[in-house]
Amino acid sequence: ISLKTQELYALVFLTRYLDLFTDFISVYNTVMKLVFIASSLAIVWCMRNHPLVRRSYDKQLDTFRHYFLLLASFLLALFLHEKFAFQEVLWAFSMYLEAVAILPQLVLLQRSGNVDNLTGQYVFFLGAYRAFYIFNWIYRYFIDPHFTRWIACVSGLVQTALYADFFYFYFIRSEAIPAKNDSLNSLCHRGAHE
Repeated sequence: ISLKTQELYALVFLTRYLDLFTDFISVYNTVMKLVFIASSLAIVWCMRNHPLVRRSYDKQLDTFRHYFLLLASFLLALFLHEKFAFQEVLWAFSMYLEAVAILPQLVLLQRSGNVDNLTGQYVFFLGAYRAFYIFNWIYRYFIDPHFTRWIACVSGLVQTALYADFFYFYFIRSEAIPAKNDSLNSLCHRGAHE
């Protein structure tokens, strides 16, 4: 798992959920935002400080220069936002950053050349979560006449496109594994009968 991707996600949630200090929507909404922030920060802390977790982190492969993503997202948010206000600019920043936060993880997987099942499923479900948001936006476009979050839609499409290559290889690999197991089973049965 890429520590840099985890740090970017922690920053995404910290900047997106600043409305915790200004707006109360519901207890569920508040708790959900606090859980996202706390769990993201806990993951980063564990990857940096917990002896067992830190030992499994491969810093040599996680070399993506993520500060370029931070800078590009911030500049984009300064110029492309829905309203020039502190919280709105940081919300736009969080949307742009979330769209590209997976890049260090994808580069790490490419450099390692080996994707274990847990990591592959983690990345797959991150991408699936974002892809399902597209259905939410389509639904809200037709139901909510005031739905104007174009930044969220464009960022979500960019993020889903970044996952497309991973999805392709994920499905190719998942189809190849049962075929491999079938041929292994047939070899075992043949060997037992000979």
